[in-house]
Amino acid sequence: MKDRVAVVTGAGRGIGRAIALAVVAEGASVAVNSITDSAQKVAREITAAGGKAIFVQGDVSDSTDVTRLFDETVKTFGTVHILVNNAGITRDGLLMRMSEDDFDRVMAVNMKSVFLCSRAALKSMLRERWGRIINISSIIGLTGNAGQANYAASKSAMFGFAKSLAKEVASRNITVNVIAPGFIDTEMTQSLSGEQREAFIKRIPSGRLGTPEDVARSVLFLVSEEAPYITGQIVTVDGGLTLV
Repeated sequence: MKDRVAVVTGAGRGIGRAIALAVVAEGASVAVNSITDSAQKVAREITAAGGKAIFVQGDVSDSTDVTRLFDETVKTFGTVHILVNNAGITRDGLLMRMSEDDFDRVMAVNMKSVFLCSRAALKSMLRERWGRIINISSIIGLTGNAGQANYAASKSAMFGFAKSLAKEVASRNITVNVIAPGFIDTEMTQSLSGEQREAFIKRIPSGRLGTPEDVARSVLFLVSEEAPYITGQIVTVDGGLTLV
């Protein structure tokens, strides 16, 4: 990925951090984003190791912040080749008790951000006649889950968005795909009790939780020169969980 430029949203920890580190390890420059200053540490980690990274703080559900994210990336690195839409939140609750704000905020951060960032990234990608857009969804978007109607709706919406955009830009050598992770060993799952973790693991044919690096390796393939004919697809990274 030498000379490629990537933007990774929600890159302060977990899957986003792993993706940012992975693309830099393959030679790309990266702009890491988070709504707090958490991704600043990731950018420092990359530059300390000799990689090229900038940190741009902002809310990717806000069009002004998204414009600034891509303006600063292009100002620093010249263009954008790769976009990983990873920013996401949960506000769980049974639908009967779910507030309108909880629904709207999850849809804004998880899905509206995909629209805003993809639209901004396409300005460079269309000019370059090369681009890779990856949406990080969830198997919950495929299966649904009680208490997560807002989250499932936002993650499922990524599928239709990606398939539609893939058809719009395929002739310009731009691919758009979705990765749907299963149970990944992040801060969220680390907060579970040992008994809860074991219950999750028993449901996974591979017999273990996934790692952020499992997801990052899938991203590396889809954004590489090895995958120019794969577009509009949903790739599950779940250890076989959705097979059962």
